[in-house]
Amino acid sequence: MKLQSRILWAPAALALLLAAPPHAAAQSLRVGAARVDITPPADPANPPSGKYAHEKLYLRAIVLDNGTTRAALIGADQGMLFDNVWTAASKQIAAELNCPVANILISVTHTHSAFGPGDQPFRRFGQAGGPPPEPDPNAPPPPIVGKIVDAVKQAQAQLQPARVGFGSGFSYLNVSRDNIDSTTHLWTQAPNLNGASDKAVAVLKFESLNGELIAAYFTYAMHPVNGFLADVTSADFCGAASRYIEQAYGDKAVAVFAQNASGDQNPLYLRASTNVMASRYDATITGNVLTREPIEAPLRDGKVKAHKADPQVIDVMEKVMESEGVLLGEEVIRVLSNTTRLDPAPAIGGAQSTVTCPGRKRLDNAREGTPGSYEDGEPVNLRLGVIRIGNIALASVNAEIYSPIGLKLKAASPLANTLLVTLANGRANSGYVPNDAAFGANTFQVLGSRLKPGCAEDSIVNGLVDLIQASGK
Repeated sequence: MKLQSRILWAPAALALLLAAPPHAAAQSLRVGAARVDITPPADPANPPSGKYAHEKLYLRAIVLDNGTTRAALIGADQGMLFDNVWTAASKQIAAELNCPVANILISVTHTHSAFGPGDQPFRRFGQAGGPPPEPDPNAPPPPIVGKIVDAVKQAQAQLQPARVGFGSGFSYLNVSRDNIDSTTHLWTQAPNLNGASDKAVAVLKFESLNGELIAAYFTYAMHPVNGFLADVTSADFCGAASRYIEQAYGDKAVAVFAQNASGDQNPLYLRASTNVMASRYDATITGNVLTREPIEAPLRDGKVKAHKADPQVIDVMEKVMESEGVLLGEEVIRVLSNTTRLDPAPAIGGAQSTVTCPGRKRLDNAREGTPGSYEDGEPVNLRLGVIRIGNIALASVNAEIYSPIGLKLKAASPLANTLLVTLANGRANSGYVPNDAAFGANTFQVLGSRLKPGCAEDSIVNGLVDLIQASGK
C-alpha cells in the first residue's frame, strides 16, 4: 500500500527548527490571551435558562512571542472547522503576527450543540444521517473568520513577559463508545468500560513573571454530545470546564479546551442526554434508559415528529454538562497548581505535512451492526502539524481519530511533553479515523470512514513523530 507524504515547511519555521538546540535561538517569552463571545442571538421561542456557564459560546486565543517568532493557539466552541475557515483565518493570522502558517493551531471543541457563526451546517448534523457537507469553497469566508482574527488581535494586544510549563493529570469521565449490544449481539454505540480510553488531561500553563495565570491550554478525549439533538445552544462540558477555570482565576485568565483523540470516546454518563431526546417525541420512555441508539435513531433519522424537549428534563441534562465541566476543570486547576517547572525563554517553531492514504466509497447505508460494502474511492488526505514550544510538542491532525492512535503517538514521541489536538487546522475528507484493529468492528464510525484499513494509524503516528524529531534539530 503506497503512502505519500509531503512536508510543508515555511522558510522562517525551517530556519528556526533546523537551528541548534531549541533554547539556543530563544529570547524572553511574551504571552497574551483573549476570549471573544460568539453566542448567537437567543431564539425567543427557546431562550436559554441563563443558569449555566456552558450556555455561551466563545472563541479563545493565546498568542506567543519569543522575540524570534510568534505562534497562536486558538480554540472555538464550534462543531466543525471547515477548510475554507481554516485557510482564510490562518492566512490572515500569519500576516497579522508575521509568522508562518505552521505556527498557527486552530481547533474546535466539537460541541454538538453549538450553532454559532459559520457553523450553521452543523445544525443539520444527524437529521440527514451523516456529517454536515463541506461549504462551497468558492463562497466568501463566513463571519467566524473575522471573529477568529479579532480574538488573535486582542490576545496580541495583551502580550506580557511570561513563562510556560507542561503538566498532566487524569479524568475518568470518558469511556469507549464501541460495544456489543447485549440483546442483539451486534455492534452499537454504548459504554464499553473495557475498551481503550485515554484518561489523560494534558495542560499547558502560561503565567506572568509575578506568578499570575495568563492562560491554560488543555486537552481531553471526550465527545461533547450531551446536547446532541436537544435543540439547545451550548458549549457542553468543554465550555463549562473553560469557564470554571477562568472564573477560578477571577476571569483574568483564558482557558482553551482542545480535543484529544476522541473519535471513539463518549461521556460515561449519557442517561440525562438520552432522556432529552426521548422527551422530544415520547415522554413515556424517559427515565433510566441507558442504551442510546434506539432512542436517538428515530429522532436523528427523522422517523418521528419532534417537538421541544421537557424543560425539566433539559435542566437535568444541563446540570450533568456543568458537573462534567466542574470536575474536569478541577483536575486542570490541580495540574496547574502542581506545574512549577516553567521556561521563560522557549524556542518556538512549527511544521506541517500531508499524508495520503487509499480511500473507499460506501455503497450501503446501514447505521451499524452489519458489514459495509465499498468500492475504491478518492484518496484521503490528512493534514498533520506540530508546534514546538521549548520541550513541549503540540501535535495536531485535522480529523476525528481513535483513542489508541493518540496513545500510540504519545508512546512513540521523542518528547515526554507531547499532547495531541484533533479536529484542528481544517477538516479531512476521511470521516472518522479508526485504528487498524478497530476496522473489524461494525460501528457507525468504522462503517462511515472513507479510509481503507491499514494506512492511517501508522501514517499519522510516524508522520507526527517525524515532525517532532525535525523540530528539535
